[in-house]
Amino acid sequence: MNEALSWILALVASVDPVLRTVLAGVGILLETSILVGLVVPGDSIVLVASTAVAGPVEYVALLVAVIVGALIGESIGFALGRLFGPRIRRSRLGRRLGEHNWRRAENYVDRRGGIAVFVSRFLPVLHSLVPLTVGMSTMSYRRFLSWTVPACVLWAVVWITFGSLAAGGYRQVADELHLAGYAFVGVIVVFVLLVVLVKRLLERAEGRHMSRPGDGDANTMDAEAPAEPSGPEGSSGAA
Repeated sequence: MNEALSWILALVASVDPVLRTVLAGVGILLETSILVGLVVPGDSIVLVASTAVAGPVEYVALLVAVIVGALIGESIGFALGRLFGPRIRRSRLGRRLGEHNWRRAENYVDRRGGIAVFVSRFLPVLHSLVPLTVGMSTMSYRRFLSWTVPACVLWAVVWITFGSLAAGGYRQVADELHLAGYAFVGVIVVFVLLVVLVKRLLERAEGRHMSRPGDGDANTMDAEAPAEPSGPEGSSGAA
């Protein structure tokens, strides 16, 4: 395990630091752009890049690249929402995403405003839809930035710090500890599981702000609606 893992980490580290940093920034830009984040694994890209960090300079450079990439991507989503939002929502790709998800994002932004922008950075699907949805709302770009900047910074610090510390710790003990590779993989798995758990807890806590009574499908609404009286029998007045 140690040999295979060391080879993989060495392969990542062999990529030119500047190129590696730029690729991570571009990857997170695509991940936070409209709908691209549904297929581009931005978390994985940043985590892999962070394992090759060697020293404070590379750490800061990667952090800046990822934050700037995330902000540019979210700004693109905001701009597209402001200019073409309804058209994108009605497009083939927008319909494939599901009207339910669009309504959830819309309800969330309407009810929570800036908090929705901050929290959505850590939620699946919504982290791609909310910037576009905000662009279709009355929220200003300045206010959008004031909420998304701290969210992007926090997200980047957590992922890059964890990846660089985990890989650095592994390299220090790999030659002395036979099970170092298994320990490294175990730490990664535990971290990913914690991230998934936090996302689910956030989604559960904020879920009540993403739905409205009228969001059920037409059949459900018809079934729950009281029957209207018909004919003279339904009238409360005497003939």
